[in-house]
Amino acid sequence: HCDFEFDLCGWKQDENDDFDWSLRTSSTTKLGTGPAADHTLQEPSGHYIFIKSSFLQLPGQKARISSPVLSRRNKNCKVCGGYSSFLQILFYYHMYGAHIGSLIVYQRTTSKHEKILLRLTGNQGNFWQSKALDLFGDGDEDFQVIFEGIAGKGPKDGIALDDITLSREC
Repeated sequence: HCDFEFDLCGWKQDENDDFDWSLRTSSTTKLGTGPAADHTLQEPSGHYIFIKSSFLQLPGQKARISSPVLSRRNKNCKVCGGYSSFLQILFYYHMYGAHIGSLIVYQRTTSKHEKILLRLTGNQGNFWQSKALDLFGDGDEDFQVIFEGIAGKGPKDGIALDDITLSREC
């Protein structure tokens, strides 16, 4: 589980992208550039990760952050029939603004095969929402979960993530 209150909890910025996710609070931002509070504490001083469209990023540029490697060698992390209903990632997202970009969630194996688990584009509302996604198995290959934020056209539009939880089984 990562609530981003102290650090990125082992999540790593991808080197093959255009800019980075930022760890931030609502109390240090300008109005109109993200959630009024984090999801964990429901306080402006609470932390989350965020990308924002700005004059520094062109529309379509990407920021990617990846989970620690999750091991399929753990016997509880095995899957039957190609999928598992108990192996999931749960997270909260906030995507608000007239020209918001996209949020794409991938599962990437150690051999670099990426599968899209979710794609959200455009304004999703000025509130935190949650998603639970099933993680699928490619045999015994270890994997990571990747969040990719794509910059939109508006300088005040952004995408925030908080409270990312992976199934205990892995």
